[in-house]
Amino acid sequence: MIDSVMPFLTGFLLSAALIMAIGAQNLFVLRQGLKQEHVGPVVLLCASADALLIIAGVAGVGTFLSAIPQLTTALALGGAAFLGWYGIKALKRMMAPDAMIAGDGVSVTLGRALAATAGFTLLNPHVYLDTVLLMGTAGSAQPAALRPLFVAGAATASFTWFAALGYGARFLKPVFARPAAWRALDAFVGVVMLGLAASLVVRAMALGPGLSAAMT
Repeated sequence: MIDSVMPFLTGFLLSAALIMAIGAQNLFVLRQGLKQEHVGPVVLLCASADALLIIAGVAGVGTFLSAIPQLTTALALGGAAFLGWYGIKALKRMMAPDAMIAGDGVSVTLGRALAATAGFTLLNPHVYLDTVLLMGTAGSAQPAALRPLFVAGAATASFTWFAALGYGARFLKPVFARPAAWRALDAFVGVVMLGLAASLVVRAMALGPGLSAAMT
């Protein structure tokens, strides 16, 4: 019994430790939760993507991807552009005189919300490092018969976290009944997004010389 519980707990705790860090994806889910807009589909997409990437990592895709540094560079540059665009957009919202109040503001369609969620999830190389490479390596270290339990634990942590973040955000709604709170959130989101974008550009530039040397 203990032998079957430990892989589940290992997957759950490792996934939780990685996913709870403040990042672009978490901030987007939080904002959708505060707006109470398309929360279910956004949470489901984030958690399902995590689960699929972890499964891919444990299945050995991480080893394959680590051999293609060009893909990491392309993801870094694409993610930097996406995060930079969203960061500037958040700062523009922050400076707008008609900053939104919880429950008000311009709504986005389900399609646009899911597209943004996919961007925050799939255009961030750190997602692949955490799920495919790191989680994949840890999962592959488990005995073959116990790997499904490790994946189940990791996926459970992902679904639990995103559901808590998205649906728990409503308890902060009284705080965000004031435009000043939304301005503060958008300022924080903008700074974090631009900082992440800059880090991805630096990462891509660091990978560039290595790629050039490898090709000569």
